[in-house]
Amino acid sequence: MSLPEGEEKVRAVRELFDRIADRYDLVNRVMTFGMDVGWRGSTVAELRLPGGALVADLACGTGDLCRELRRSGYRAVGFDLSLRMLRRARTDAPLVQADILRLPLADASVDGATCGFALRNVVSLAGLFEECARVLRPGGRAAFLEASEPEGRFMRAGHRVYFHRVVPLIGGLLSDREAYGYLPRSMAYLPPTPVLLDLLRAAGFPDARRIPLSGGIAQVFVGTRG
Repeated sequence: MSLPEGEEKVRAVRELFDRIADRYDLVNRVMTFGMDVGWRGSTVAELRLPGGALVADLACGTGDLCRELRRSGYRAVGFDLSLRMLRRARTDAPLVQADILRLPLADASVDGATCGFALRNVVSLAGLFEECARVLRPGGRAAFLEASEPEGRFMRAGHRVYFHRVVPLIGGLLSDREAYGYLPRSMAYLPPTPVLLDLLRAAGFPDARRIPLSGGIAQVFVGTRG
């Protein structure tokens, strides 16, 4: 089955997350065995910004990263395409429905940016990174959390079985099988790591680097706005 592109992808992603919003947090905890909590903590830790810094959380969903940002002493504001996800959010941070490729923010208006598991869901990675660079002040930091495949042969084989077979099964039992079948297929949207890092650097993050998490089943791309 082919993956949607362009405006069709925008509509498909919005509709998908509207469908799974009610049980999104539950399914995340179950299918990652709770490891996603630690991954978000690692993502926020990579910002390394002063207390009170203003951080935009892109594709904020139900507000997990917003809550982590607040716990770490930052001010957070969240943006998401799915209105139903925002209505299910559990955070005191202000939330805005918006396409994260066209943020309703002024140039150089925030100190940091985070984004959790959404690189696969945007129409243009280059556009996302350029928009982050636009709204970040010089010296600001961005951290993008995303799923990954481990590098070791045996771990990679086991991960593929789990990701492509077990995750859709869990999603079907607890929420929406079709939606969670999209998750492993959507990894095809991600370019190879060197290409993704080149896109980040070209957008204005010259020190961009990748940090593997939990043996490589998750990853964080971080960079400082030049």
